[in-house]
Amino acid sequence: MKFKEASTVVVLDFETSGLSPENGDRIIEVGAVLVENGRITDRYQSLVNPQFRVDSFIERLTGITNEELKTAPSANRVIHELARFIGDHDLVAHNADFDQKFLDAEMRREELSYAGSFGCSLLVSRRLYQNAPDHKLGTLVRYKSLPIKGDFHRALDDAEMTVHLWLRMVEDLKNIHHLECVTFPFMKKLGRMPKASVAQFLMKQNRVLRADERD
Repeated sequence: MKFKEASTVVVLDFETSGLSPENGDRIIEVGAVLVENGRITDRYQSLVNPQFRVDSFIERLTGITNEELKTAPSANRVIHELARFIGDHDLVAHNADFDQKFLDAEMRREELSYAGSFGCSLLVSRRLYQNAPDHKLGTLVRYKSLPIKGDFHRALDDAEMTVHLWLRMVEDLKNIHHLECVTFPFMKKLGRMPKASVAQFLMKQNRVLRADERD
């Protein structure tokens, strides 16, 4: 039985006009990185015109100005391009619930869908790196001495840093916890584990994966 490897995914990040698509907030920038067998093979980035002015707080946070957004492509165009970029890959984001709700809202508007499922690097990091000062992306990048790419709160830069974090977690599971195979379903399961159960779960996992491969 063959499972999807955790090292082949599309990593996403959105900058948005606010916190909730249910309240009318929209995406204002998309960053996506395709990782195949642990290597970055493609990238997609675009600003998105939300058809309204964004708050000055969002301008300061992201560095994306209303003047830039006026001439940016429409959400209609960007979400179709993003859907083609995603294809049938599984998806990863840092705090995936946030990005997933915006992706779902934008795709519903265009009657689009995606075949993969979401994994969350934030949830997995809370299980693997329980001694980290906190589990914000910037903190974890510094905690694990990962490459800092551009600016935080820009979509493609954040997506690339999330790639490095995700791949480091896969690497640590193999090298520190001695797992021979790290699959995407395993990473999702790990992210949902109670923290107190993680150590025992990891010790048993190698045996479970070997049994699954023989089925």
